[in-house]
Amino acid sequence: MRQGSMRTAMALHARPLDRFVQAARRFAAEVRLQHAGRWANGKNVVELLLLAVPAGAEVALTVDGPDEAEALAALVQLVAGRFGE
Repeated sequence: MRQGSMRTAMALHARPLDRFVQAARRFAAEVRLQHAGRWANGKNVVELLLLAVPAGAEVALTVDGPDEAEALAALVQLVAGRFGE
């Protein structure tokens, strides 16, 4: 299991979360995000939307599976790059 935390530069709304889910689904590893004490499946856009993560918030990312290192690196890079927006 690999874990990381990051600060979001923008609110996590439908468009960036769809990009996050698409990226997470490329990996076999389980992906979970945590914000304000609540967890969501990182491969489910509805669960992620329900976290209601505002701009500047701290989120925890947990990745567990055979390709966890690659998944964690790719997802952290996606968030750091403002989801390509």
